[in-house]
Amino acid sequence: MKAAPPLGALQEVLDDALEQALERHLSMAKEWLPHEYVPWHQGRDFATLPYEESQSRLPPAVRAAVQLNLLTEDNLPGYHGELSRLFGRDDPWRTWLDRWTAEEGRHAIVLRDYLTVTRAVDPVQLERDRMATASGGFDASDKTPLRALAYVAFQELATRVSHRGTGRLSGDQGLDDILTRISTDENLHMVLYRDLVAAALAAAPAPTLAAITDEVAGFAMPGTTVPGFLRRAAVVARAGIYDLRVHRDDVVSPLLRYWKVFSLEGLSDQAEQERTRLAAVCDELDRKVAKQSEQLAAKNAALLARAAR
Repeated sequence: MKAAPPLGALQEVLDDALEQALERHLSMAKEWLPHEYVPWHQGRDFATLPYEESQSRLPPAVRAAVQLNLLTEDNLPGYHGELSRLFGRDDPWRTWLDRWTAEEGRHAIVLRDYLTVTRAVDPVQLERDRMATASGGFDASDKTPLRALAYVAFQELATRVSHRGTGRLSGDQGLDDILTRISTDENLHMVLYRDLVAAALAAAPAPTLAAITDEVAGFAMPGTTVPGFLRRAAVVARAGIYDLRVHRDDVVSPLLRYWKVFSLEGLSDQAEQERTRLAAVCDELDRKVAKQSEQLAAKNAALLARAAR
């Protein structure tokens, strides 16, 4: 296993910041019980009533999104292993990562139980996809600890946004309630990682800006190893649940504003260079969003034209 590069003098800063953030997190996190969200009375034996797609109440885009979300949650052992490698097993990191893993574990439990009991998805295909996803693990070997912190801040917020968009579009109150509950967890996790990045930015602006820039430029959700990820992600994007515009407006922009990256003063030349690079990356993201919008408008116009014939 490749060892993570040391954090050096920044280690003490982050240790102190995590101790405070962990104390706040534990005071705010509320217990909830997955089984209470599942309508067990709806359950039917699959041996006597085999699954058919017509049994699902969920729109196709919602089915794609919720399965993608669940399979991403299923790969939790891989994420835990990589974060442990990057941050070590000494406290306060050990306590936080174990707590984070315990909280995240509930998400897959409640989603799988709900989707199975309500026959929202094919349980056989879901299990095969879970096996394929978890067997592939997760590899963050390209990330330094600072990049990992920036990544998980963006990723936790992206997951929250995706869950909420999926729930709102589902037309299924039970699923919406579950995804709202999960989103509350994800938001607390995002806040902790967001504030660790803020502490790193105050103590070491240049390397932290570099880490933020690298993650904005190369961000990809951890679910890219899920079978059929690109096809499913395209369906989710077309439905407006999570696309480039949502990513920019609801994930990247809010975090950059919180960190005040474009209003920091007294930066070194190196830090200014990194901020300039970040501005260029954000401009490129704007261009991609505009292009995506143009393509979508052209496709919708073509569909309307065909319908009018």
